[in-house]
Amino acid sequence: MKTNAVRILDNHKVSYELKEYEVDPDDLRAESVAAKIGFPPEQVFKTLVVRGDKNGVCLAVVAGDAQLDPKALAKLSGDRKCEVVALKEVQPLTGYIRGGVTALACKKDYPVYVDETVYLFEVISVSAGVRGTQIIVNPEDYIAVTRATVGAIGRKA
Repeated sequence: MKTNAVRILDNHKVSYELKEYEVDPDDLRAESVAAKIGFPPEQVFKTLVVRGDKNGVCLAVVAGDAQLDPKALAKLSGDRKCEVVALKEVQPLTGYIRGGVTALACKKDYPVYVDETVYLFEVISVSAGVRGTQIIVNPEDYIAVTRATVGAIGRKA
């Protein structure tokens, strides 16, 4: 299935693989997705919608087995403090529902911040913009297409 996220990769001539999995609406955790696609949780990256006090909304991409470190993100983004937005704001801001948020092809072109552990892998898994499909992509390509800033924004859960 061609999602807007996949079309963006096609437009940039980025090679990728799609992996589909069975969705459990009661368990959308990155660890569960990782198990279903046969990846370790630290290689499946989740996208969180965050609001900084100075610069507004941004997207934070961290490993599936990690939590966002809001202080580290604030420092990297030039904010004094950052917090994850309420679930009810996610779809109006991004166009995506929980479990399908991706930094590729959001409603607006938000700044993207990716945790530095992304460099530990030859490929990473990110949402294709819908529940049930993951994009397997080279981290360098993902960073280039999303124009992401990379830094230490995750911490082990």
